[in-house]
This record gives sequence, C-alpha cells and structure tokens, in this order.
Amino acid sequence: MSKQVRVRFAPSPTGPLHIGGVRTALFNYLFAKKNGGVFFLRIEDTDQNRFVPGAEEYIMEALEWLGIAPNETIGKNEKFGPYRQSERKHLYKEYADLLINSGNAYYAFDTAEALDAHRKQHEEQGKTFIYNHHNREKLDTSLVISAEETEKRIANGEDYVIRFKTPVDETLHLQDIIRGEVKFETNLLDDKVLFKSDGMPTYHLANIVDDHLMETSHVIRGEEWLPSMPLHVLLYRAFGWEVPEFAHLPLILKPIGNGKLSKRDGDKLGFPVFPLDWTDPKSGETSSGYREKGFFPETVINFLALLGWNDGTEKELYSLEELVESFDLNRVHKSGAKFDPEKNKWFNHQYLVKKNDADLAKSFAPIVAEKGFSVSENTLTKIVSLIKERAHFISEFWDLSDFFFVAPTSYDEKASKNWKEETPALMQKLISVLGEITDFTSLNIETIVKDWMTKNEIGMGKVMQPFRLSLVGALKGPHLFDIVELIGKEETIKRIEKAIDSL
Repeated sequence: MSKQVRVRFAPSPTGPLHIGGVRTALFNYLFAKKNGGVFFLRIEDTDQNRFVPGAEEYIMEALEWLGIAPNETIGKNEKFGPYRQSERKHLYKEYADLLINSGNAYYAFDTAEALDAHRKQHEEQGKTFIYNHHNREKLDTSLVISAEETEKRIANGEDYVIRFKTPVDETLHLQDIIRGEVKFETNLLDDKVLFKSDGMPTYHLANIVDDHLMETSHVIRGEEWLPSMPLHVLLYRAFGWEVPEFAHLPLILKPIGNGKLSKRDGDKLGFPVFPLDWTDPKSGETSSGYREKGFFPETVINFLALLGWNDGTEKELYSLEELVESFDLNRVHKSGAKFDPEKNKWFNHQYLVKKNDADLAKSFAPIVAEKGFSVSENTLTKIVSLIKERAHFISEFWDLSDFFFVAPTSYDEKASKNWKEETPALMQKLISVLGEITDFTSLNIETIVKDWMTKNEIGMGKVMQPFRLSLVGALKGPHLFDIVELIGKEETIKRIEKAIDSL
C-alpha cells in the first residue's frame, strides 16, 4: 500500500454500542495494526434529534475496556480534529456549495406535504415515488427556477434542502475488498439530500467530507451501508477526490431463525448484545453487558473476530497480537455469521482456565468477603486452582466451592442412598484413621486412607462416596483429599460426625 493506512470507526451516539458495531471497530483496528496504520474514532452526531446523553462516553469506555482504543479521537492526538461532527458543521456548507457550483447538486424547496402528495399519487397508480432524474425537473427545484428566484427564496428564509444530482444512464462497476465487483445502475438511485436549511449536513455529505479531510484510506463498515456505496463514490468523483477502498462486512445473524442479531434476541435468550451494561436515560431500563456478565475482554475480542473471518486453519483461540498478525480482509466471508451465545461461554471458560490462579483469587475474594468469610490469599488461590476447570465465569466460583467455607446443612437425596446400614461404623473407623495422621497433606492422607481400606478389604465405594457426602453434601467437587487438606483435620472429623448423626 503506497499511502499510510488510515481507517475509522464512526458511530452515532444514539444509544449503547451494539456488538455488531464492536466487531466493525475491531476489524478496523486489526487492519490498521496489521498494516502499520492509524485507527481513529469519529463521533457522527449531526442528527441531534437522536442524540442520547452518555452514549459517546459509553463508546469510548467500551473500546478502552476491550483493548482496542483508537490512536486518534476526541481529546487524543487530534491531528485532523475536531473528531466530533457537530463541531465541524461550519465546514459542510462550503462543500455543499462546491457541488451546487459544479452542477452536481441543486436546491429543492418541496414541502413535506407536497412530497407526501406525490407519494400518494404514485401509490394510487401502483408505482413507487423516487426523487431522481425522472421528476427532478418537474418538482420545486433550482433546476427549473432561475438563479435569481432561487437566491430570493433562500434569502426570504424559505426551507430548502440541497440534493445530489445523480448522473443518468450509467452503470457503476465498483470494487469491494470482500465482495469483489458490485454493479449499480444510476437510473435506479434517488437524489439524496446532502444538506438542510437548518445548517446541518446529512450523514452522506458529512461522512464523505470528513473521510476525505481525515485522509481515510479504507472504509470498512457493515453490509447495511452497501446501498450507500454508489452515492459515496459519485460524491468523491464530483469533488474530484481520490476514492478510498471499500470493504463491507457481513451481518451478525440471530442464534435462532433468520435476520440480523438484535437486542430482542438477547433479551429473549438471556445473553448480552452490548459490551457494557447500559441504562437508558429516558426509560431507566438497564441492558446487560459482557463486562458485567463476567466475560473477559479478550474473550469478547476472540469470539467477535471469528464472526465472519478465519485464517483458513482450525485454530479458535487467538490473543489480540495473534489476531493482528493473522488478520486479512480478503479472508472475511461474504455471508452472515450466526451468533452463538453458548460458544461464547466456551471461549470465556478457555480464557478463565488459562488465567493465573492468584489473579483469579483476587477477583473471587470480594465474593467470599460478601458471604461473610475471611480466608488467606494462599488458601483462596488453592481453592481456585481446584474449581476453575468447572467454571465459565468467576461468578460461578462460590457455588462450586461453598463447601470449603461452610459445612453442608443438607445432603443430596439421591447421593444419600449410598449411606448404608454399615456406613456409620465405617465412618467411625475412618475418623480414627484420620485422627492419627500428623502430616495432613492431600497425598499423605490419600495414601494412608487407601492403605487402611486395602488392608481391611473394604470396597472403595463403601468409604469414598459417604466420605464425600459428609464433607460436601453431594457427590460433587474436586479431588476429595484436596478438600480434606484444605478444610483441615478438625473440620473434616466434625463434618463426618455430623453426617453420622444426620444420616
């Protein structure tokens, strides 16, 4: 690539950042890093009616948490600032005027009522109303009234919009990195509004002007923007600017059924579709996020990267550095990728298991403290090492380990069937064996107990299952003698005695 790669993520602050938007940001980030380029964040807030307080901060926080923060954005390396479109609005009128002067755009004074009447008239004839070359010279536009009349109407404060004058009878052969050649007939396109009389540009004009001024080399965005591609390319051409390369990412699809993944799917099936928790400032309703659900940022990055992309191997686990190394837009699929909440939990389990036990213990400590227990960091680290293989989230640690902290108050009914008539006597003998052990470590306790059973020809199941039931209250948990070592001799004997009394 001859010029520096500069790619952008340009969300609108209209609410929380959807997981599909996060993937768009991620693919832009990976592409920039792979090519030694710049990833920048621009906030597209020209539609002030849809602006939601807190959404911009949410977007920034989400990217920071995920470890894919931009190189340039609001308040950070503002080489091409401002990075908030509402602070750039003084720029856009100048470019709209350039298009008017070059004959690539025109003023339209049609009222909403007039346009509505045209639509209804077309519907009655079984047609669809499209504002384009078919009718632009029959409507209330500067193409049919004089320049003087146009100026006079604008000076009088009459409402107007500036529309792009789409070329006629042209087939556009455009290149998309992911989709190859895509063709568009200009006669089927409408003359989009670029600028409104309130001084605000529409998305299309602001987007093109900013991408040009910020030297965007590649536009990597969602598939839903593919229909806008011909207009955007035509705008570049009208300005005489170099066109960036385009890549339209496949949709993220619902886990069940057809169509694009939505918040409703998450609500229905109980999984988040946002990176962080979000509380709607109007309704007060909170939507859950991956961070608060206990997912690690590297988990979210990993599963999102594999939605619509792979490196051609069977590999599933990638660090961010490995993703940067492997990423290639040419390996992004054209078809949509199904979202799999269960697989995402599997990813989190893989990352949890790989984490340092002491670090996990630090995260588990507040949960233990909340339950009213105080144990040493060393003990907690040992407990974590014994249970983490069974967990997807740190939040599951308590249910997997509560018996380390508190004796069972009830016993699993099904498992209690292993408590036979001869069991109390065997358990009393086991208490005697345990009482004589001085080196109370897992391996030594196991050796002595198993030797005792072998010498006395006692079947393994006759002792081991009631023993576990006494300590845990069920036939679950890690290696039995690891539990015995951690809860200690006194507590072990006390729990066996309680089981003898209770069962």
